Formats: sequence, C-alpha cells, structure tokens
Amino acid sequence: MSPLSEDPQADPIRKPGARKQAATWLTPEQVEQIRDACLTDAFPNYLQGRNETIITLFADTGLRVSELVALDWDHLDLDADPAEVYLPGAIQKGTKRDAYLDLENETARQFRRYRNGAWKTTAAVFPSRQSDRVSKTSVRRLVKKAAEVADVRPFVAGAGRGEPSDVSPHTFRHSIAFRMIRREDKRLEDVMLRLRHSSIQTTDQIYGHLRRR
Repeated sequence: MSPLSEDPQADPIRKPGARKQAATWLTPEQVEQIRDACLTDAFPNYLQGRNETIITLFADTGLRVSELVALDWDHLDLDADPAEVYLPGAIQKGTKRDAYLDLENETARQFRRYRNGAWKTTAAVFPSRQSDRVSKTSVRRLVKKAAEVADVRPFVAGAGRGEPSDVSPHTFRHSIAFRMIRREDKRLEDVMLRLRHSSIQTTDQIYGHLRRR
C-alpha cells in the first residue's frame, strides 16, 4: 500500500453541520508500538500486563472507555470458539441492547496471559493500585503515556500527523475503522456492526472519509 493512501490530507474537509468525522487514528503498526511500550520500565512491572491487555482490547473491539472499565471477568468467555466479550446494554452508550463481540485469537491469548499472571484478584477485569476497578481517568492517562513512550504520531483528519499526546482511548475505535476499511477492504456495514452503531448513516458520517476515492 502506498503511504499516500493513508494520508488524511487527501480526505475531504468536513462540511458545516455534518456529524463529526473520526479525528485521529493509528495504523496497526502504531498500535503494536503502543502495546510494546506497555512492557517497558515506563510502567511498574506488575501493571504491564494489565496495560497491554487494555490496549489490545481497545484495538480489537473498539470499546468505549466507560465500557472497558465496567467489564467484569463474568463478561468474558475465553473458552468459547472464538472467545467473546459480553456487553450488557446497561454499560453501553446509547443503547440498551446486549451485545456479544468475538475476540481475535491474539486478544484471547493476551487475556489468558494477563489472567494467569494477575497481581490482584477482583471481579473487575481491570483493577488499579488504589481500587478494585480502574477509573476512566486512569485509563486515559495510561493510553496517553504509552503513546508518548512509543512516540507514535497519529493521523489527523485534514491535518496530516498529530502528536503522541493526541492519542486517546477513542483513537483506537477510529483505528479499527481505518484498519477494516483501508487494510482489510471491509464494507461500512462491517464497521457499523463491529462498532455497534445504530445506523449505517452514522458510520458513513464518521468514517466515510476513510474510504479510497
């Protein structure tokens, strides 16, 4: 793939009044760099597995940060084929419909490694040092720090490349759409289902500009 095909400068500028487009996104290679950064001494050793698992889950499923911190181990079935995560409607944004998301094999393996080396036993999948459940603020902070350690510069719609500090949990949601559309040649309908949008119009308004013209 030509580097130009990933250049957001070639994307149209959002028209006034239109739904906000994806602002920042990462390539799969940049996501891997951020995962690797979680395993450096920038983070305490006992938090490295947790942090890598958080990044891996964001990049695979596109969970919103509020959904990720609400996950309990009971929401995961790592023995299913494929492994899956259950999202009760009560923890989702904008819907009350329960959802099941298949996990990539690598995501399931990462969860098993994390579970087997757990440093703290809690009902919540992701605890913090101070609490049995990590906060949204803490997750946003670790994502930003890992991006800065990895020194990745995300793509920014209509503005070239951003700074590592521009990476947020929602960046991974946009990155899934980028990967599916640009790398895997998937349809917008596939993106809609993965990201759990209520309509294809929503998906087109946010991610339509990622399609090759």
